[in-house]
Amino acid sequence: MDFEDIRHTVYQDILGKLPSYLTYHNLDHTKYVLDRAIFLAIESDVSAKDLELLKLAALFHDTGFIDNPKDHEEKGCRIAEGYLANEYSLEDREKIYGMIMATKIPQSPNNYLEKILADADLEYLGTDHFEEIGRTLYQELKHFNPTFSERAWDELQLVFLEKHHYHTEYCRIHREPKKQENLLTVKKRLGLA
Repeated sequence: MDFEDIRHTVYQDILGKLPSYLTYHNLDHTKYVLDRAIFLAIESDVSAKDLELLKLAALFHDTGFIDNPKDHEEKGCRIAEGYLANEYSLEDREKIYGMIMATKIPQSPNNYLEKILADADLEYLGTDHFEEIGRTLYQELKHFNPTFSERAWDELQLVFLEKHHYHTEYCRIHREPKKQENLLTVKKRLGLA
């Protein structure tokens, strides 16, 4: 199977079957992360082979949500193994699993491909889509905790944004300034700026 076959199958068999209350960790998020990973890879002159592995990692990075949010990265690696074991070498699969695990919070990527996927996963923090995408995550978290208030959400975002840092040069240059603007917006809503 080539990437397009795997993508179609994963979209149909896993991501298309995620529960509707996953308003953030869903097919749209995976498509966004895949798009951003490809973009960052092209910006970084990643080889065609590494780009293929990166695309696979992006595709599988949140598939573990089909079961449960807890340890979904590890579950995503196991799901990927089922699809990739006959198609890719152990070395390639381990690279893919490393990239998936690099998206676990707090992010700790160990190589450039892992840095690209980690940044693709949270790239929205430094974009004009911050509020819109953040709203989908708030709704998802509220499903699991119905008393979760918008103020508590902003407090969570404040801590997260202050701890987060981008790993690729592109995102440090082109996304960090907007992320700081978004952080200021959150601080203003909390009465801290």
